[in-house]
Amino acid sequence: MKSLQQQWLPNLDWYDLAEASLDTLLMLGGSMFFTLLLGLPLGILLFLTSPKQLLSRPWLYGVLSLVVNVLRSLPFIILLIVMIPLTLRLTGTSLGVAGAIPPLVAGATPFFARLVENALREVDRGIIEAMQAMGANLRQIIVRALLPEALPGLIAAATVTAITLISYTAMAGVVGGGGLGDLAIRYGYQRFQSDVMVITVLLLLALVQLLQSLGDRLVLHFSRR
Repeated sequence: MKSLQQQWLPNLDWYDLAEASLDTLLMLGGSMFFTLLLGLPLGILLFLTSPKQLLSRPWLYGVLSLVVNVLRSLPFIILLIVMIPLTLRLTGTSLGVAGAIPPLVAGATPFFARLVENALREVDRGIIEAMQAMGANLRQIIVRALLPEALPGLIAAATVTAITLISYTAMAGVVGGGGLGDLAIRYGYQRFQSDVMVITVLLLLALVQLLQSLGDRLVLHFSRR
């Protein structure tokens, strides 16, 4: 009599699945780190240089906004291919986890920056004006007023970005980026192994649900009721 795995999951290799899951987590963690590192300052700059804000510079805001919109509108699968020469220069390879992180960061940073800008716009302008009246400089206004007041929105933005990055990591498998997406494409799609496809999809769904639940809890914790 066949075992349960042989009957329902005949093509599944647990080692390959574990390795692909680790690659996905590494891509997510590495790209999320650089996305936060680059996207947060860019989002703050977008907010500050927008009309009627502290550093209002319509021309600069227009340029930054155009760049962000162009990168956001470019399909990620195309961005993966277009960035191969740059990725090779940065990492020495366009394959695996290292080769996937640069395009992941390039795709997610403008997305996160726009969410940061929107979160900062939700901050009550009276708080900023009160800080100015007390003689606070720009750095103090950002660190002590803008970021703390917008923290729940920033956490929500980071959560949405992380979930978007999961879908991007799956697409990175098309060009050999590794991870669960690569496993699903090479075995689930190209070799018609539906059991592998189902398991990888379920793992991706579980990861999305875990991140969303964690993000919701953090937003609730830091929200002022």
